[in-house]
Amino acid sequence: MTSNNELTAESATAENNPVLLCENLIKEYQVGPEPIRILDELNFKLLPGEWVAVVGASGSGKTTFLNMVAGLDQASQGCVKWGDEDISELNETQLGLLRNRHLGFVYQFHHLLAEFSALENVAMPLWIQGVKKSQAKIKAQEMLERVGLGSRTEHKPAELSGGERQRVAIARALITQPLLVLMDEPTGNLDSHTADGIQKLIRELNQQLNTSFVVVTHDLSFASQAQKSYKLAGGKLQEMQGQ
Repeated sequence: MTSNNELTAESATAENNPVLLCENLIKEYQVGPEPIRILDELNFKLLPGEWVAVVGASGSGKTTFLNMVAGLDQASQGCVKWGDEDISELNETQLGLLRNRHLGFVYQFHHLLAEFSALENVAMPLWIQGVKKSQAKIKAQEMLERVGLGSRTEHKPAELSGGERQRVAIARALITQPLLVLMDEPTGNLDSHTADGIQKLIRELNQQLNTSFVVVTHDLSFASQAQKSYKLAGGKLQEMQGQ
């Protein structure tokens, strides 16, 4: 295992070295006498700066896939690698440290902390890393400006629109300059106009920051804008053609 939890800044940024690799990934749940297989020897590779979309019917396992990739759930068989690190070999402390430094997650529901301002919500991952509060707030201000919310930094989530809250969540996911950002239906609860704005923002941030994105979405139009799009069916990812 790579020492000091510093696997990916070097090992996963080489041009052809995957940021994320899933090999023969199986996930089963025991329901009654027979296990139900959600992911079935799934294989997937994501390169630095690449952004892909994953679509599929409800219940096909899209959120399970993201949870496996994020280390929030364990594989029944197979492995998930961040860079060259097999995350199944990490204990919870090691996994938490790596997740904080190298992985961002944006949920369908923003999961912002209601009692904190937008600035404080975005700065939180840096505070967890031990960055000084003053320095973290400067970086959070810069990131909020980047997502178009420079004038809303002191507002709490209840004072922001749905689209603004999701922009704060995206800024929070990006504040640590992660190699990989996972998004679970990031526009699923937004009106079409606001969703269009968030989708445009994701495209721009991918290009500007060279961060890799995996976006789960029901929106086929949004998925078609990705560099690659996959359909999750039968427990496997199948690349969709005609991009």
